[in-house]
Amino acid sequence: MAEITQLLERMRGGDAEARDALFSAAYEELQILARARLRNGGRNTVLETTSLVHECYLRFIGAGTLRAEDRRGFFGYASQVMRSVIVNNVRERQAERRGGGVPRLTLCTQIEAGVSSDEETLLKVHEALEVLERVDARLAQVAVMRYFGGYSDQEIGGTLEIAERTVRRDWERARLILQEAIR
Repeated sequence: MAEITQLLERMRGGDAEARDALFSAAYEELQILARARLRNGGRNTVLETTSLVHECYLRFIGAGTLRAEDRRGFFGYASQVMRSVIVNNVRERQAERRGGGVPRLTLCTQIEAGVSSDEETLLKVHEALEVLERVDARLAQVAVMRYFGGYSDQEIGGTLEIAERTVRRDWERARLILQEAIR
């Protein structure tokens, strides 16, 4: 645990090798985080645990600097990046299913769109989270860490430095707001 915080400090100090060492040290926990999120996605999720973790790593590298101060901040940021990767993957798949920009031709008006409800729900949740972020950033953080990160109330409380009871209240409020926004 302290190793990750030390590696983050070395990265901020300009140590180029610390980034790779950080991901080596955090790899198993990132795998667990990715597995928890993809398990909730059901059979319609094309991403695999390893590819999600590796895509996160590539995004971290592409971002340049990592602004996490400690282990909790790092994994909080990782859950945000995983959310982004999953949502982008779903959008790409839906764009392919809808012809990828090719003009649409309706052969029969009786046929429903072939897009699974799980993917549509995921995109609706993402859009609702964007609205929630503008209204109440902490509620959005709790929802992202819970829904996309698979974190427990205790882990979220530790990361955001709030009580577990506050996490539960925030989650309940966020869940109700998101349900209403999705409708």
